[in-house]
Amino acid sequence: MIDQYKQTFQDEARELVAELESALLELDERGDDPEVIGRAFRALHTIKGSGAMFGFDDIAGFTHGLETAFDRLRNGKLAATRDLINLSLAAGDQIKSMLDEAAGRGVADQRRSADILAELQQLTVTGSEPDGATPVLPESATNRPLRDWRIRFRPKAGVLVNGTNPLLLLRQLRDLGSLHIDLDTSAVPPLGEIEAERSYLAWNLVLRTAAAPEAIRDVFIFVEGDCELTIERQPELAADVGISEPPPKRILSNGSVAGSEASTSVRVSAGKLDQLVNLVGELVTVQARLSEFANGRGETEILEISEVVDRLTSALRENSMSIRMLPLKTTFERFRRLVRDLSLELHKDVELTIEGADTELDKTVIDQLNDPLVHLVRNSMDHGIETPEVRRAAGKRPSGTIHLSASHSGANVVIRVSDDGRGLDAEAVRARAVERGLIDASARISKSEILGLILAPGFSTAREITELSGRGVGLDVVRRSVEGLRGTIEIESEAGAGLAVTLRLPLTLAIIDGLLVRVGQAHFVLPLANSLECVELTQQDIRETHGRHIANVRGELIPYIRLSEYFQIERPQPDCEQIMIVDTEDGHYGFVVDQVLGDHKTVIKNLGRLYRNVQVISGATVLGSGALALILDPHRLVQKVVQSTSGKRQAARWSGAVAKQDSR
Repeated sequence: MIDQYKQTFQDEARELVAELESALLELDERGDDPEVIGRAFRALHTIKGSGAMFGFDDIAGFTHGLETAFDRLRNGKLAATRDLINLSLAAGDQIKSMLDEAAGRGVADQRRSADILAELQQLTVTGSEPDGATPVLPESATNRPLRDWRIRFRPKAGVLVNGTNPLLLLRQLRDLGSLHIDLDTSAVPPLGEIEAERSYLAWNLVLRTAAAPEAIRDVFIFVEGDCELTIERQPELAADVGISEPPPKRILSNGSVAGSEASTSVRVSAGKLDQLVNLVGELVTVQARLSEFANGRGETEILEISEVVDRLTSALRENSMSIRMLPLKTTFERFRRLVRDLSLELHKDVELTIEGADTELDKTVIDQLNDPLVHLVRNSMDHGIETPEVRRAAGKRPSGTIHLSASHSGANVVIRVSDDGRGLDAEAVRARAVERGLIDASARISKSEILGLILAPGFSTAREITELSGRGVGLDVVRRSVEGLRGTIEIESEAGAGLAVTLRLPLTLAIIDGLLVRVGQAHFVLPLANSLECVELTQQDIRETHGRHIANVRGELIPYIRLSEYFQIERPQPDCEQIMIVDTEDGHYGFVVDQVLGDHKTVIKNLGRLYRNVQVISGATVLGSGALALILDPHRLVQKVVQSTSGKRQAARWSGAVAKQDSR
């Protein structure tokens, strides 16, 4: 069990380091902000205290030195200089290295820890700006009122078995201010009945401190579930200092505040969550079989049971999928540090702006999204954004901008990475592609197709290789990663005006709402979010368009793809077919099928490595009958057909030109 608690500490500590880094970057922009300084201090204080509690003495000792500096910072004895922030960011990286070492991944450099603490000691001693000016902090940072807090702490009997030492918690409380301790021994049994591994003591405490209540609660963060804990303000202090205060609040052992809306959360491992979603997927498949069986029998009682199971399964499916949906904020915020570090390294002034960070996406997609975004941001920093001198000469602002945005679009999330740098010269890309033999010099392709060539393996317009890019692997990694997520990439650029890369990704890789269709004896699923409507296609309609794959739908000409022809499915030609009209990146397109069977809760199954290059298929699903249905990717299917049609037309033009030349 102690190993479980140690793992919990490591998970919590990594989140706290991320919170520390976020606070430091915000502090770098906003200066000596007391609220931000408090966030950083609380993160460090919690890492130190919890580390000591669970035997991570090296982490606790290292963090203590950093905490001391931030204690001086929040008390107005030290300024938030650029040197201090840089050193604190390096210390955060070192804590992550120490956590990795504790988890058996690599070895932390102890000399690096000593060097950081030595530099930190030097900064703490000087406590001034580089020019020697005395720092002046906001008055609110130095005039926080002292408050008295009454704390009742009774650990559960088995808390010692879990590795918790209550005395360390009291020591952490004492670090926050003056502490009065009253030991409660009323639960101690007679000597002959005492079990050495059980805890019988309780403590009534009075803490006088200027710390926020969150800092007090953080002391008990790892034992909240193993103790009875109440924390409440003593109201008499407010009258003593002449401050009008709201009624005292009690902080309960689950972290909620009595008298206010409770907010609780439970930490669950990603593995258990994935297992839950897999089980729900299997349940959806079984429910589909039950529904088909009930419809076949036609018995009222069985149909009623099937409808109830269908309703409950749908609710469970939606609830379990919503649990895996996380906002992109954490992923996006990580790039502030990357942009800041690269700006210093490349001597560029770059600002990162973020939009739509609250957009939610499946955790499994988010986990695989980090590397593609890193490559895109690094390319923008290295190739896109110019140096301040070059930007001034081009009539731009000296500082460049990289913009990260996210938004929902049907069953997809659209993520856009754009910059206002030098952009791409389409003709230069074309010339490089011809030089590499990717296209023929006489090929006629659109600008979007030309820009798409930069996604080819090994393609790069850079003539020099830098530490960041120029080897032609970055965008190829992006392409393969996004395709692995069943997503698509679109590139837009104007020379001198910047570049934008748009990633369209599915909301989830597990279960989607689909539309089941039949072509001959084969079944396919179209994503319901992209499907607009269904219209009939008769033999008369085909004759009126002279066999061209175009349908007139209320005055709009809709090109369509006959799935039987594309997949070479042999079946008798029906008198009447149906066209499913779908919204794609290339506009409205139709898919001709024999029959639309209706909505289908689709559990996505991977096709395996053998079919990983079949891009028009997103996966497969098991129907209630036990048969398989392929899940179509409408966007890629349309793109493949359009590209194939363009290639055939280009080949026809080329053949015609050759024949004409021969006749001469």
